[in-house]
Amino acid sequence: MIDKNNDSNDPRFIGMDNRIHIDEKWFYLSKKSEKYYLLKEERDPERTCKSKNFLTKVMFLAAVARPRFDEAGNVLFSGKIGIFPFITKEPAKRSSSNRPAGTLVTKPMTSVGRDTVRSFLINKVVPAIIEKWPDDVHNTTLFIQQDNARTHINPNDEEFRLAMNRLGVDIQLYNQPPNSPDMNVLDLGFFNAIQALQQKEATRTVEELISAVERAFEAYSPIRSNHVFLSLQLCMIEVMKTRGSIGYKIPHINKVGLERNGRLPFQMPCDAKLIEDINEWLNSEP
Repeated sequence: MIDKNNDSNDPRFIGMDNRIHIDEKWFYLSKKSEKYYLLKEERDPERTCKSKNFLTKVMFLAAVARPRFDEAGNVLFSGKIGIFPFITKEPAKRSSSNRPAGTLVTKPMTSVGRDTVRSFLINKVVPAIIEKWPDDVHNTTLFIQQDNARTHINPNDEEFRLAMNRLGVDIQLYNQPPNSPDMNVLDLGFFNAIQALQQKEATRTVEELISAVERAFEAYSPIRSNHVFLSLQLCMIEVMKTRGSIGYKIPHINKVGLERNGRLPFQMPCDAKLIEDINEWLNSEP
């Protein structure tokens, strides 16, 4: 991740502008515990869910890249590739007060396997990348980073590779280090932020939940997203300092203040001596 084009005495991370991070997350129709402020004459709200383990939830696959700005700070590319719910449409078996029998009803997928993830990548994520990418996607190499979940396809998956060949694009998969959620911008800050936005809305149905999550995804600030990518680079420095351990605190450098003063870096600098020490340490490992 170190930019090889930089001066060896002033090493910096690559800009990461050709990387797309993907990950899955469950979003819930309601929180396990909620607070209500009621007047004396108001009845306590009732919840009919069997238990907190049976709350209605939907899994989403999100894909984000680093946003881009012009010299005046205007957003050229938000970096938001898309957020895709794992759902099915099934005809209602019985009539109800809301819809007749046979109406297509949205239902969450209760389990997501490798074939489903592959299908979403090929049929949803990659087409969204091709549609939204600010450069000519057919003349550049892009990388999709995923974690090591068992449901994720192998980076050398033959079906995925053939699909990319048919589309005429060079999009490659790679896995982030195992047990390292801070190495993915979605886990590092993006998911928590859009979950907080989503939970501000009261949702009663799966359709309303999906709409709320999609609105939260679109409402998330590209400026904050850019800050998360810089936090990722800062975490990489800490990982090097701890020789691969996750026993570190996420550093804070007052990115808002630096940006206000026009001093926020695009690529975080890294100590040359640290890189030299890490290379020696890696070469000495059996």
